Amino acid sequence: MTIDYYEILEVSRDSTGVEIKKSYRKLAVRYHPDKNPNDKEAEDRFKLINEAYDILGKDEKRQIYDQYGKEGLERQGAGFHANNMDDIMDVFNSMFGGGFSGGFGGQGRQRDPSIKYALDFEVALDLPFNEAVFGIEKEITIDYKVPCDTCNGTGAKDGNMETCGYCEGRGQVVMRQGFMSFAQECPKCQGSGQSAKEQCSTCSAEGFIHKEQEIKFNIPAGVDTGNRLRVAGHGNENRQGQRGDLYVSFSVEEDEHFVRDGSDIYIVVPTFFTQCILGETITIPSLNGELELHLKSGTKDKEQFIFKGEGVTDVHSGRKGRLIAQIKMVLPSKINDEQRELLEKIQESYGVESSPHKNSFESAFERVKGWFSG
Repeated sequence: MTIDYYEILEVSRDSTGVEIKKSYRKLAVRYHPDKNPNDKEAEDRFKLINEAYDILGKDEKRQIYDQYGKEGLERQGAGFHANNMDDIMDVFNSMFGGGFSGGFGGQGRQRDPSIKYALDFEVALDLPFNEAVFGIEKEITIDYKVPCDTCNGTGAKDGNMETCGYCEGRGQVVMRQGFMSFAQECPKCQGSGQSAKEQCSTCSAEGFIHKEQEIKFNIPAGVDTGNRLRVAGHGNENRQGQRGDLYVSFSVEEDEHFVRDGSDIYIVVPTFFTQCILGETITIPSLNGELELHLKSGTKDKEQFIFKGEGVTDVHSGRKGRLIAQIKMVLPSKINDEQRELLEKIQESYGVESSPHKNSFESAFERVKGWFSG
């Protein structure tokens, strides 16, 4: 079966490197084995996606692949290798989150043994692209847990408890896997060693009830998908009235034109071929309004122009990244007779320069002739 790497990454053959990377990150997160446990089809798909990006994400390999296919890569020893660590961490952080100091990240506090739930908890929040880039004050409604007053948080009617029959009061059970044994918290009593004689009717033996609260907090400029923000004192409540912390994990929506890579922003600039040949100053959008892009005469397809300090604020350092404008040369889809005549005149005016294939293949033609003349 012939493998089409472009089809695997769901991109076209004229896609830019930015578009390829964007599609890779999206697909790698979707098919990652940790999100699809015991799914062999997803695992195989994930391997193919990484293989495809290893080729198409590197200019030299992509050029060989475009000309000679996968066989050409194998002949030149440019086989498949694991993608670089930045790309792998992008996918990892998209799935599991990336912690930051100054209110971000954190592992959460140890569990309070007097209650049947963790004090800290996490909520997911979708952010529009612009709110993540510039920061915003958000107001959301959270649902948090407080101990049930009827059973004093035990989950038992009148608070009457007995020894847990599953772990025999030890609070732990021993699990065996092959030749290895390890202890873990008892799933029935959550490590307390006790269970309810009779269930509490108020909380259905949960040991807690739910409360709602509206809270406001500031989201700093520059957060990205996978980041977590700690909102202190807005977690679940224990028997003493103390509350844990709330962790807000972000999922940032993609923008129609801007593609984010950390603190850098990429934008693809469609440019007519005559603009690239002749050179022209054009206006392009930026995060802060407009920028002037000076196309020099002879600008190449996929050439990049860098604007420092026009990217996203880094939540660590406060420094701004770059805006990188990548040219996408546009050719006319059709031409009329007048345009054809003009183009033919231009081609003739360049002489031998307008037929580079002739000089390039001259020696090849001579060698081929020699093969048959003898």
